[in-house]
Amino acid sequence: MENDKMIQSVGRAIQILKCFENHEELGVTEVSKIMELHKSTTFGLIATLEAYRLLEKNEETGKYRLGLELFRLGTKVNSNLRRIAIPYLERLVSMYGETVNLVAMDDTSVIYLEKVESSHSMRICTMVGGRLPLYCTAVGKSILASLPKDEADAIIERMNFKKFTENTLCDRERLLKYLEDTKGNGYAEESEEFEMGLSCIAAPIFNHFGKAFAAISVSGPASRMTEEFRKKISASLIEFTQEVSRKMGYVKTSV
Repeated sequence: MENDKMIQSVGRAIQILKCFENHEELGVTEVSKIMELHKSTTFGLIATLEAYRLLEKNEETGKYRLGLELFRLGTKVNSNLRRIAIPYLERLVSMYGETVNLVAMDDTSVIYLEKVESSHSMRICTMVGGRLPLYCTAVGKSILASLPKDEADAIIERMNFKKFTENTLCDRERLLKYLEDTKGNGYAEESEEFEMGLSCIAAPIFNHFGKAFAAISVSGPASRMTEEFRKKISASLIEFTQEVSRKMGYVKTSV
């Protein structure tokens, strides 16, 4: 695009972001080749984008990926994930009468993107835009359990554990054991780990790269979340998150 009012550095930064449209991660050298820019110029632009959280660095690979700040800004318009997921959130509330959340992972935390409240008088304390740790939330654990083990281990190594209740999985070993025990279930649970009296079930959403990056949860008072009720909810969550994942472009392949 040629326009005498365009600022070249801003245009280049936007073009760098567009490089990730068909790549989950790219290194500085790869971006510089795509952009046909000197490596030092490319690094400066990438460093600036990273500083504003529009890109984030994968410390394991040394490569960059789109940052969640882009997604957060995208929620101000018609986000694809939110557009696809919201009808399922509403269906879950209608079916079970409990609060339903949509979250996305951001490093060692989850960010709450959408919430549909229960009609019951007791409300859940989560809020859209809020951030909670992965380790003490069902949504966080459902995502972690669905990631490759080396990636989940790297994330867990960066965690700062804090005990919210007496039930919080507040150390690496207990969390790893939980993930190992529940891996393959398709969902995760949390019982009074973040807030006493609150129980939660969640299932992960996969992107078109086949990576778990978001989740949907159903939360309610532990007194109402009986074992039979949780089994019904988990089956619906698995069904609905699989549908959302397919609509996000995820194609499950046999191993």
